[in-house]
Amino acid sequence: MVYIFVLIGLCSCERETYTTWSCNSGVETKISMLLRKAQMEFKGVKLDYCGSLGNQSYFDQKCPAQIEKSASVFTPSSGLLLNNGQEFQCAAL
Repeated sequence: MVYIFVLIGLCSCERETYTTWSCNSGVETKISMLLRKAQMEFKGVKLDYCGSLGNQSYFDQKCPAQIEKSASVFTPSSGLLLNNGQEFQCAAL
């Protein structure tokens, strides 16, 4: 019986955690954005986590030396996503 509980505990440690967001801009609506571990998936592109400054998280396909120059900046507290200069408002699902 103890073996079963240990096995269940080990399996749950490998479970992936992710958050799905629904994003809108003035032009586009209901675009899915997925945050999984240290990666963002947005518009079919996988972006790596480059770091955070304050409440902003930075993502890019290849992280620049200065993270402020990353292609995507996400502020989870407000749901604001800036992706290649375009602004999106996102809400967690």
